[in-house]
Amino acid sequence: MNRVSAGVLGALVALGWASAAVAQDPVGLPPPPPTVADAFKAQKHYSPYAGRNFPAQVFWGDTHLHTGMSMDAGSFGARLSPEDAYRFARGEELTSSTGLQVKLSRPLDFLVVADHSDNMGFFPRLYAGDPEFLADPTGRRWYEMIREGGQTAVQVAVEVIVAFSQNEFPPALSSLPGSAAYRDAWETAIDAAERYNDPGEFTAFIGYEWTSNTRGMNLHRVVIMRDDGTKASMVEPYTTLKPLGSDNPRDLWNWLQMYEDKTGGKVLALAHNGNLSNGIMFPLVDSFTGMAFDREYAETRARWEPLYEVTQIKGDGETHPFLSPNDEFADYETWDQGNLDLSELKQNDMLQYEYARSGLQIGLQLEQQLGVNPYKFGMVGSTDSHTGLATAQEDNFFGKHSGVEPSAERWEHPMAEVNGKKYESWEMASSGLAAVWAQENTREAIFDAMQRKETYATTGSRMMVRFFGGWEFTEADATSRVPSTLGYTKGVPMGGDLKDHPDGKSPTFLVFAMKDPYSGNLDRIQIVKGWLDSQGERQEKAYNVIWSGNRQLATDGTLPPVGNTVDVANATWTNTIGAAELITVWTDPDFDPNQPAVYYARVLEIPTPRWTAHEAARFGITMSPEVPMITQERAYTSPIWYTPGR
Repeated sequence: MNRVSAGVLGALVALGWASAAVAQDPVGLPPPPPTVADAFKAQKHYSPYAGRNFPAQVFWGDTHLHTGMSMDAGSFGARLSPEDAYRFARGEELTSSTGLQVKLSRPLDFLVVADHSDNMGFFPRLYAGDPEFLADPTGRRWYEMIREGGQTAVQVAVEVIVAFSQNEFPPALSSLPGSAAYRDAWETAIDAAERYNDPGEFTAFIGYEWTSNTRGMNLHRVVIMRDDGTKASMVEPYTTLKPLGSDNPRDLWNWLQMYEDKTGGKVLALAHNGNLSNGIMFPLVDSFTGMAFDREYAETRARWEPLYEVTQIKGDGETHPFLSPNDEFADYETWDQGNLDLSELKQNDMLQYEYARSGLQIGLQLEQQLGVNPYKFGMVGSTDSHTGLATAQEDNFFGKHSGVEPSAERWEHPMAEVNGKKYESWEMASSGLAAVWAQENTREAIFDAMQRKETYATTGSRMMVRFFGGWEFTEADATSRVPSTLGYTKGVPMGGDLKDHPDGKSPTFLVFAMKDPYSGNLDRIQIVKGWLDSQGERQEKAYNVIWSGNRQLATDGTLPPVGNTVDVANATWTNTIGAAELITVWTDPDFDPNQPAVYYARVLEIPTPRWTAHEAARFGITMSPEVPMITQERAYTSPIWYTPGR
């Protein structure tokens, strides 16, 4: 094995057959022993899958689901428990709260049951006719309305949300931390997660939702624990109810620090629905004090909030057509009437502080001022369903709450009617899912992937997407059938930072996607760039980087539509257009090494039937012309950042 092996190796190298390990070992592989480093380097890791220590699997989940334990979900008619929610996510067939049989097309890999911490367990007591509740006039009236059922029961949920938003919730009905009822509700949540967590097969996270909603301004966060029930039981969830809790995110972050100090565990917070915050989700100044932010604020928010829920039932939160007028795909499932309870209508100047794309750009500005980027978040999607059912697939959509589960009438009944204004049921988005690149299906591995932002969001499709940035990717890398190895070897994955800018070079990005076999083919991949110009002003551009078919880019960078094969009447389509997979290497043509920038990939499918088309076909009904019947499912990756001098 001396001269013969070396000679064979030399021949292989000359023919171009030797692996990439001839030049350097793939990421994560141990170096060969020094005695054979020269002779056997190419053969040491013949299998491209041996010894990998980077994530090679994507896991699908919902980080934001409510059951009948949440006060609003129960009031809306949810009767399913946390245990039911985990069973359903694992793939079991269940009976919904309205008596319909329901099952996922494919099980999820993980789930966070995130019942509201405020008044957790309130509704089961109301529904059971707790004597303390019935002694209160409002409690008795709500109880009788719940028992009447139908839209009368739904109205209870609306009243509960409004009363809570406007700080008018009856004290006698409050379920507060420290009480036996509250502890029992929290233990119910913990026990369900512990029972159904199955490392390697299914991950059941322990968590809850902190629901800051003062005057209807949505600042909600889902709290996700990495830990088991032993640590989770050492605390009770943080609420917004003063004096025990607070509606200020700074106080929630203090609670998160307390949790880690007390338990030795790990926890994170996940914000969502900035589109209902009326301009206070990604502000330039503190919305509670009106004061400018300091470095401590930026460091603390960045530490505790690594992710943002960019798409869900209550609208898509990537961007808005007012903010991105040159983006033909900006107006997707847009909710922009006002705040959560519609007590304050939307103004255009609020929008820039509500959406993920502009929030990422504001983060670049704050980093220049403070030295730290507070809005350096990755992307996930989730449902925020209040049915106990994590359904995001268009042909299997069970709605926001149990008052709008499938029926021939649900499209024309308001999802919620508040202050004389409506959220129409047909406006609900069948969205979304969280995709996580992790090494195994465990609490620890998935949580750690969330912390490093190696995640992406989809609007319900399970397309596979990877996104890497670096300085050395070449067009040849797009021909690899194991591109992730090249991605980790030559660059950083989604959620990472570009470092060590080489003089004269622009960043290169390796991006690829494979279709969901249950959904539409792929239309295109775009890379969305946000940056600060020489005056420090925010700029953005969406680049079409690869697409299906033989379409040609126009001189302004736009691309002709992919086409449309949707048969609305029968709620079907054909995959005769589009592509099964797309992969490319793209170099930023407008790069300036002196300007901070943030990049993420957006992947679009071909048009397919929206959930409303499926509903119309199944019930044989005709909906109003204003109701959309076609959608284009999409994915948003976590960003990659470039900072001058880093």
